Amino acid sequence: MAGIHITDIEAAINFWRERTPSPDGVTLGPQVRALAEVYALMVYYHEDEADEATMPAQARQAWLDWYATQPDTPCIAICSTSQGDDDCKGCGRTFEEVQLWPEMSPAEKRATWRRITLHGQAWRFNRYAERATENKAADTAADEPDPA
Repeated sequence: MAGIHITDIEAAINFWRERTPSPDGVTLGPQVRALAEVYALMVYYHEDEADEATMPAQARQAWLDWYATQPDTPCIAICSTSQGDDDCKGCGRTFEEVQLWPEMSPAEKRATWRRITLHGQAWRFNRYAERATENKAADTAADEPDPA
């Protein structure tokens, strides 16, 4: 089984902090408390990943509920593995990851997301990210009043 990276635990904690804020500034919601215990142990023992299989049930459920709000697949419908590439130029996943994606656990999927995000060479992070930035800048310029 894959491990759940500490950055995903942090993201889940922040997600739940927004949804169940502390009523008095001290008390934590049940999801935050469960995830915070796991996070604290990871920090104490200098661990980057929590074992998906042995995570306490309440913390795992809180993480899975956060995970359900995340995009499932990095696919951008430009799959170069179908043309024989070992790594997809569109999303950055390996041929095996593309083929096994439906069978992967949530932690395995998040590990793949983390790897391709850190690598950042797939088109979803550069070529198509630039187009999105350009379109947003053009939309902003079109909304500004004409100086003349």
